[in-house]
Amino acid sequence: MLSEDELIKQCKKGDRKAQKLLYDKYAPALFALCQRYMATIEEAEDAFITGFTLIFSKLDTYRNEGSFEGWIKRIMINNAISCLRVNEKYKYQEDEQYLENVDSNMENPQQIIETQEIVQKIQSLPIGYRTVFNLVVVEGYTYEETAKILNINIGTVRSQLNRARKELQKKLKMYKN
Repeated sequence: MLSEDELIKQCKKGDRKAQKLLYDKYAPALFALCQRYMATIEEAEDAFITGFTLIFSKLDTYRNEGSFEGWIKRIMINNAISCLRVNEKYKYQEDEQYLENVDSNMENPQQIIETQEIVQKIQSLPIGYRTVFNLVVVEGYTYEETAKILNINIGTVRSQLNRARKELQKKLKMYKN
């Protein structure tokens, strides 16, 4: 088995087997990342494919400083945000129909919540809420960094994060005993 450094070197040389190994190693986590940002599987697949293409095309710029996984994750996040930015889907939007139907879509309170269910609850948030929530809570970006990435003001970041948290609390409230 190749070390990560050797795998990266081989990928930089264009070795297809090494590229396949790199893809196989990181694809599941990076696809899950895309799913957190995109509204549909199809959008997540598109963002994932273009993101991996970017990773391979920018591999020569990786300087072995810091975590390689962090480096590729940042490329994938930036690509997902770019995909959202095309249609300005991350901008603040009040979806009244969504807010009216939150309670009607709650599942049986007797169920045990699992990680996948939490991810699904996050994915069901309106895209603006979901994007800000993912950047701040999941990825650990500051409000300022999130505002800069999304090209929105900090007040909008705070507002959308607050609304996302409230909606998630409503969705997950049934799981508290």
